[in-house]
Amino acid sequence: MLNKKYFVFLTLALAILFFPIAGQTETDLKIAGWIPYWKVAEGTKDAKNNLDKLDAIYPFSFTVKNDGTLKDLGDLENRNWVKLFREAKKARVDIIPTVMWSNANSMQEILSDPTTRKNHIEQIVEMVEDDNYAGVDIDYEGKMASTKDYFSLFIEELKDKLDDKTLVCTIEARTPPDSLYRNIPNPLIYANDYARLGQACDVFQIMTYDQQRADIKLNDSKRGSPYAPTADADWVEKVIKLALEDIPKNKIMLGVPTYGAEYEVTVSPNWYQGYKKLWALNPEYGVKTAKKYKTRAFTNSAGELAFSYLPKESTVKLKSLTIPKDTPRGLEIAAKALAHANKTGETVKFNYVSWSDAKAIKEKIKLAEKYDLRGIAIFKIDGGEDKNIWKLF
Repeated sequence: MLNKKYFVFLTLALAILFFPIAGQTETDLKIAGWIPYWKVAEGTKDAKNNLDKLDAIYPFSFTVKNDGTLKDLGDLENRNWVKLFREAKKARVDIIPTVMWSNANSMQEILSDPTTRKNHIEQIVEMVEDDNYAGVDIDYEGKMASTKDYFSLFIEELKDKLDDKTLVCTIEARTPPDSLYRNIPNPLIYANDYARLGQACDVFQIMTYDQQRADIKLNDSKRGSPYAPTADADWVEKVIKLALEDIPKNKIMLGVPTYGAEYEVTVSPNWYQGYKKLWALNPEYGVKTAKKYKTRAFTNSAGELAFSYLPKESTVKLKSLTIPKDTPRGLEIAAKALAHANKTGETVKFNYVSWSDAKAIKEKIKLAEKYDLRGIAIFKIDGGEDKNIWKLF
């Protein structure tokens, strides 16, 4: 017979084995990710190494010519893709190629004409069926407002022709009007019909990234330090709440970034006045640049890693300026630049680097769980993301 102490030990051991510790539970969210055509070797290798974490992969490969026909920029017959697709099918991971289009005039011309729209749909359906993909991801960006109804009609007709294949619609994030405008336009016109697309699309994927300076309320409330995030969780939550007014929650996937950007920031007395985006970047660039300029990244007010520095060619002298003792090391140059502007009345410039790391992505996962959304979609899987993100799934 088991003695009492052994029985208690055995009970605890079984509880630990079968009931995960708080904070270690696996998410029920669907996890997908885009693999960009410009990083085929790195992206396919990265995805293959993490297939056990993924429910779907999006080869970011197709674009659309001006006549409505498709062009495969990523060469999906490349051996790197072939190997990945073979392993993905074994792992029961859906393969859903992305068709990306950003020529507003061509979209209007092709989608507004019933004949060319029909031909375009046939092109997409043929591509999906010929290679037996699980579906297609439609990512048509920068549309004119006049294209809105034609795009909705295109999506509805495409869904009908795809039969049981999955139709993913990747759509721009919509910042609430009172956070986007000082004076809200009347009428307020959009290029996407959220409600109509929410009905037709199997998956409504929102690109909750590239926020930058879009949210004027957050710009104002967080103006005490440089603020130009890739995706602040506070902004993402606003986007989610607005989308849920029209889109079923079980269709919504949050697009989460694995990258960041570098800015040239102009400082005038009492404020960080202007932000000139220099380029997008992967975390590795941020880490190397911080090391080069002998500084350290810190978690900023947007929940992303960031730091400021003066380029080597800069002639600005800031060393002797006094700033608060608790200023994070990575924020020192920004704080000194502001102190210099306040003291002299002069405008000064510095560089600001920020990016989305695993900690920032974890906050987006929490939001997706809080609102019981379908899942998240990672942009992008290319070998350059913070490797710690894979521990989150």
